[in-house]
Amino acid sequence: MAVTLGEITDRNREAVLALRAGPGQERFVGSVRNALAQAARYPHANPWYRAVCADGEPVGFVMVSWDVEPQPPEIIGPWFLWKLLIDQRHQGRGYGAEVIRHVAGLVRAEGATELLTSYVPEDGGGPAGFYERLGFVPTGQLDMNGEVIVRLAL
Repeated sequence: MAVTLGEITDRNREAVLALRAGPGQERFVGSVRNALAQAARYPHANPWYRAVCADGEPVGFVMVSWDVEPQPPEIIGPWFLWKLLIDQRHQGRGYGAEVIRHVAGLVRAEGATELLTSYVPEDGGGPAGFYERLGFVPTGQLDMNGEVIVRLAL
């Protein structure tokens, strides 16, 4: 599985914007369009975002607060996985885990010792199990929206 993280360009923008979470997942992850609007609204969060591609085709989207000065409660960091979306047609193929490995390697190379993210808590569902399988552990904190903040030691 060759997953790459590429810039969003005029050539792939519409395909990236068309990516959608699976049915029932919308409450856990918003749209790419919403994520890009958040990036524009919070430039002080130093948003770094990429299209997730497999075989040259956009299959997902990832956004990270890149080496930012934490400004709780709005800005968590310094390295925070802000958005991860794998399109509903491409889920279950290991792309999400591969993206986490890519991002962890990139931020580790920049000197990061941990990668943070958050998720909506939900009994028997949601992304908690995904992050736990990848080694993320709860910090004991919640973000301003009540999401559980978890960390991956690098």
